[in-house]
Amino acid sequence: MASSTQVELWPAEKVATQVSVQEASNGIHYTWWGETRIAEEDLAHLVCAVPATLAPALRQRSYYFVPLAIDDTGENMVAPAYAVELGDRAVCHRNATVGSTEGVFISTRLVEDRFGLAFEFFINVAHNFVEAAGVPESFSTLVWTQAEAQVRGETSQDAWETRRRAQEPHVGAKTIDEQARLSYYESAFSDALAIYMLSLAQDFDYRDLREREYPLLAAPALAERLRHVAGLFPANEGYEFQVLYRRKG
Repeated sequence: MASSTQVELWPAEKVATQVSVQEASNGIHYTWWGETRIAEEDLAHLVCAVPATLAPALRQRSYYFVPLAIDDTGENMVAPAYAVELGDRAVCHRNATVGSTEGVFISTRLVEDRFGLAFEFFINVAHNFVEAAGVPESFSTLVWTQAEAQVRGETSQDAWETRRRAQEPHVGAKTIDEQARLSYYESAFSDALAIYMLSLAQDFDYRDLREREYPLLAAPALAERLRHVAGLFPANEGYEFQVLYRRKG
């Protein structure tokens, strides 16, 4: 394993000049650089899971899969290989302006399994889509109906906290914090879109998504959100969406 003294950090912008960005069959722009430890066909399968209907909103984004993205130097730096010391300094992703586009540099060596990498990619895609196109009104209506019905749990810490703030009482009466509600819509939709794409790319157990101490959204409510997202953004050819409930006993 290389030591940090043997690994020269590169500015993200310089990395971008050393690689050719590809356009996948679904219209997503991506490339890779360095010792990512990901087979080319596996990476293509991951990227092509993004529904083609999302691509127009992501036209100004390119996704760079690199070993490690570093952000403690005051610059957007990238390591071409893994080293323990650099791993301690790395982050899941960094954004950098590359010409007229926004480059999203995703660390492939911070996680040991493809599940973690896949979700990191898809949550970035989801947030980037929301930033460019916003949240579909029909989805906002759905999740707020669920929230008003006090459906248990949420899909992330951000969704849980913004939902709580939007609904908490103010001055003795229950009023709506509109800013928190908008943030809740964005968090809940980004989560649902990312989980939907993850389900297209690989099989996984919903409970594996828990990262912090908050209750996960009840499975039937999640399924309702995912089916709604699937209706808005159908799966590409070769990918299939389905929700399976584990039987007890």
